[in-house]
Amino acid sequence: MKPILIVDDEEAIARLIARTLSNAGYLCRAVTSSAQAADLLEQNSYDLVLLDVMMPGIDGYDLLQYILPTGTPCIFLTAKGTLADRVRGLHMGADDYIVKPFEPAELIARVEAVLRRTGRGSLRFTAWDVVVDTAACRVTRAGKPVQLTPKEYDLLLILLRNRGSVLYRDYLYETVWGEEEMLDNTRTLDTHIQRLRRKLGWEDKITTIHRVGYRLESEDEIP
Repeated sequence: MKPILIVDDEEAIARLIARTLSNAGYLCRAVTSSAQAADLLEQNSYDLVLLDVMMPGIDGYDLLQYILPTGTPCIFLTAKGTLADRVRGLHMGADDYIVKPFEPAELIARVEAVLRRTGRGSLRFTAWDVVVDTAACRVTRAGKPVQLTPKEYDLLLILLRNRGSVLYRDYLYETVWGEEEMLDNTRTLDTHIQRLRRKLGWEDKITTIHRVGYRLESEDEIP
């Protein structure tokens, strides 16, 4: 796995994006100018570039023309959210276009989608005897395949990326199912958690936090 290059002239935003993706298991390098980004792209290879459009000097559109010949996928990050802006960015060759402000879960989902589509940045998660290969969307337990539904798989990834942290029910519903379905299916999450526990043998590893949500324990917390 190669790093993801983050280019945003607002240092606080660049750091926030880097922290979000690092917590999700990705290697990141963040810079605040197009000139820095161009130098790095000349010297290194990256799995993906997250690129702000409105930057002083060389803007994101100009830098994209430098990125395209390298074959590196690119996602625009910008406050310019009109249809014309999005169409322009996509027509110029960007792989996706995310409008600020955005939720961390949306950022991770968009990044994963582009990496999967372009065959880059695969991750492997290991927890006890369970291994998740995100490139192949394959889950094994003690070397044997585990059949999960798409929602069970998405829920498992969120738990793995946030091991040791309590995840609120509303956050899990909204991230995996979306707000509308969240409001109509109050038992859906509990049912999927029960299935994951059974299929993965994690009855004592996914902890219920009463009236709050769930937590996947860290391995050093389980006897």
